Amino acid sequence: MATGAADRILLARISGTAARLARVRDWSPEIMDGAVAELRELAGGRADLLAEAAGVQLGAGEGRPDERWYQRTAELCVAAGADESRVEQWAAVGRERARLSSRRPYTGSGEPGLSLVILG
Repeated sequence: MATGAADRILLARISGTAARLARVRDWSPEIMDGAVAELRELAGGRADLLAEAAGVQLGAGEGRPDERWYQRTAELCVAAGADESRVEQWAAVGRERARLSSRRPYTGSGEPGLSLVILG
């Protein structure tokens, strides 16, 4: 679990990088290898933070129209060395976060992993 400020920043960087990399449309083994290497280097051996990022993405994306994008994001984190024994624990956190934010409408921006929220 990201406890200190430095851990939270690294977790945000891991999550953001995985999200960006998951948007690639034409996957090849070379692209996958490059994406995994980038995440692995960024994480610096922090299997715990990779697991947190993967699990939260899996849980948050369940049942969404762009669920496959969330799954790919998690898959990249796992391939980069996430502690797989902790992913489901974090998926429960992601599901809870999604449930709590469900009051905001999903408008389907058309871009995987993005949505426009209109507050009023």
